[in-house]
Amino acid sequence: MNHVLVLVLAVAVMLAVLRREPGALVSVIALAVLTVVAFVLRSPLLGLLYALIAAGVAFAGLPQLRRNWLTPKLFAFFKQVAPKVSATERVALEAGTVFWDGQLFSGQPRWQQLLGQRNPGLNEREQAFLDKQCEHVTGLVNAWEVAVEQADLPETVWDYLKKEKFFGMIIPEEYGGLGFSAKAQSAVLQKLSMNETLMVVVGVPNSLGPGELLLKYGTEEQKNHYLPRLADGREVPCFGLTGPRAGSDATSIPDTGIVCKGMHNGKEVVGIRLNFEKRWITLAPVATVVGLAFRMFDPDKLLGDVEDIGISCALIPRDTDGMEIGRRHCPIGSPFMNGPIKGKDVFIPIDYLIGGADMAGQGWRMLVECLSVGRCITLPSGASGTGRYMTGLAGGFTRIRRQFNTPVAEMEGVKVPLARIASMAYIARATVAHTANMIDNGHKPAVPSTILKSQLTEFQRQMVTDAMDVHGGKTVTLGPRNYLGIGYSATAVSITVEGANIMTRSLMVFGQGAIRCHPYVLDELAAKDADDIQAFDKAIFGHLGMVAGNVARSFSAALGVPTGSNPFNGDAARYARAVNRFSAAFSLMADVAMGTLGGSLKLREMLSARLGDVLSNLYMTSMVLKQWQEGRKVPGEEALMRYSCEFLLHRAELAIDEVLHNLPNRWVACAVRPVVLPLGRRWPMPSDRLVSEIAHDISTDSKLRAYLLEDTWQTQAKGQFANPIARYNALLKDNERATDLYRAVDKAYAKGQLLKTALHPEQRFEEALKAKLISQDDRDFMIAYEAEVLDLLTVDDFAFDELARDKSKVVWHNGKPKAAAKEKAKAAPKTAAKAKAKSTTKAKAKSAPAARSTAEKSPSGSDS
Repeated sequence: MNHVLVLVLAVAVMLAVLRREPGALVSVIALAVLTVVAFVLRSPLLGLLYALIAAGVAFAGLPQLRRNWLTPKLFAFFKQVAPKVSATERVALEAGTVFWDGQLFSGQPRWQQLLGQRNPGLNEREQAFLDKQCEHVTGLVNAWEVAVEQADLPETVWDYLKKEKFFGMIIPEEYGGLGFSAKAQSAVLQKLSMNETLMVVVGVPNSLGPGELLLKYGTEEQKNHYLPRLADGREVPCFGLTGPRAGSDATSIPDTGIVCKGMHNGKEVVGIRLNFEKRWITLAPVATVVGLAFRMFDPDKLLGDVEDIGISCALIPRDTDGMEIGRRHCPIGSPFMNGPIKGKDVFIPIDYLIGGADMAGQGWRMLVECLSVGRCITLPSGASGTGRYMTGLAGGFTRIRRQFNTPVAEMEGVKVPLARIASMAYIARATVAHTANMIDNGHKPAVPSTILKSQLTEFQRQMVTDAMDVHGGKTVTLGPRNYLGIGYSATAVSITVEGANIMTRSLMVFGQGAIRCHPYVLDELAAKDADDIQAFDKAIFGHLGMVAGNVARSFSAALGVPTGSNPFNGDAARYARAVNRFSAAFSLMADVAMGTLGGSLKLREMLSARLGDVLSNLYMTSMVLKQWQEGRKVPGEEALMRYSCEFLLHRAELAIDEVLHNLPNRWVACAVRPVVLPLGRRWPMPSDRLVSEIAHDISTDSKLRAYLLEDTWQTQAKGQFANPIARYNALLKDNERATDLYRAVDKAYAKGQLLKTALHPEQRFEEALKAKLISQDDRDFMIAYEAEVLDLLTVDDFAFDELARDKSKVVWHNGKPKAAAKEKAKAAPKTAAKAKAKSTTKAKAKSAPAARSTAEKSPSGSDS
């Protein structure tokens, strides 16, 4: 019995000591005390074991003892197995800053560091822009008109975007721009994401265009010339990076620029002769100035002693001789301006380089630093905004759409995607907002940018798919009334651009984070490159101490012993404890993977992806908890917070389990599993009760629905296209009354109190009035309500040959109709629309404004 007591005591003491990473000296003292205790309690074998361990820790852990024999051996071994970091990889690793991502990598996140950066929201000027300019322009676009009829935004929209300086959000006011914060840029893009093309057209110049490069690296002359012109739309920018053979691997750019002398404006100057071919360049067809990335060479050494200067960036006017520009690609689902750019023997003066000759060869660093911030804003904001709109549309539709005498929102199969949409929208909103706030506080979140881009655009794909599923036939039939179908097909664009998700998840999240965010790895690699054994000794033994600490933290936390700081209350505290626990487990497994696989971990993309998934889900859980801590906590939000955290923690734990299941060294995997998952997986998916609660709240006129739809387009102004969310909101305000009347009349019909032939709702309400089961006011209310519901459920239809792009190829299966009959068929929808408008005037007055018919004029003057 004494042996068991001594063993349990030793485990408890060493776990308590190691969790705090006190260093070798404290560990040796603790082991010495345990040795004495063991002998006192007559357990000499364990006492001898503890003494031997104490001696080993002393020899390995105390700097004065280890540096003469152990450190040199470890240093020699490390040089052999450490991954080689190329110059381009080093630039990517050194780009940006480390903040909360580094805390998660440490295994003991300090929550006050995250919570200390409170999010003040938008200032008055930014909020006014969101409420006025964004509200106005969002209502001027219709997906069908943009994607099918014009393949472009209306000219009035382009003019408005330029006039109101939408393209100059990141440009300081001193240069004529809006000078918005990162949070404001994100909020604008979220609101505009009701239409994919509109969001992309505004987003790209503010993240991937030359504007940001000019701000950070441009000469004063370049800034003074271009920034005011970019801000007010006189110049429309694009940036040419990708090409036929350089997509995700942007460092392999085959486009060349040779330094030479040539003629420019009648004078011989030193310049660059460019040959390039770019594809998939957003805004290229309409751009007036082209940012271009290319590989620069100086064979005649006109600029210095270096021949291969490296990747450089230049700014080239559209009308430069030799440049071919103007043709278009056809992006799936969203006809935003995107096209190829080619150039053969294009000569530009050297001062066209962004930043001038001094920035020659610095293009890769420029791109990496700017892309890392841009990836945090544009597409993640689009995903977050899409989530808000999907919540409003799916919730509204499923409440008014009735099947089997009940709203489909009450069917359990429908509740699951509704709750998932709301949760993913909530997660995306929190993650985008607080990461943007980090940028506003001076951080450059390189690793979080890869998390946001890859995770939130995947959320977007899932949310849009779920919304399509619950809408059924309403959104699989394209036309002006379909507010989802075209955007659904466009989600592939977000998945692919700005770093394809497969590559980002498999290579970048963990691949970059393992070195950039780890507390010691970058120092170890720097010591190796500098051949500095003293620096290596400090880094490697700090690293080993962290590993021991993470073993203790992971194991004890898995058994229910809290670890790390926890400033939260209630359920949020439980989720923060889980983040602390999984942070320690993740940090330990990252070290195990790097230690057992070494440089070959680069090639283990499936393992790297799963490790990245752990980090991603912990990061997003942290953002949800921060949002909950700082937010208003509206009724119903707690259920959504709980669902979101449980969903993310389930995914994190699953990824940990999959890493252990697939780690090549099975002995190590079997040794680590009892440490990080001693009781197995314990985080299930959220309960059905949470699912039902959330689904009900987003499909009714609730506080939670209003909160989730904040800063989306919900109004209806004259000259705007019909707003389906405004119409759903109006119906939901009356839904409780309508539900009671549906129930009463359906019950009367089932009892045989109404005519059996009264199969339409309108007929039943007429019969119910005759039977004096409802009042005249109730009958009028329901006739108007049903008219609006039916109009929202209606889908478009077209003349037989209208969908054919080439009318000469139409196959007339039943014979081509006569001209008169054809004209009559075309006129029928207009006549029906006018008749309907007259008959439902009263209904429209009580509910939201009616949807435009397919013949009604759009704001641009063309037929919708």
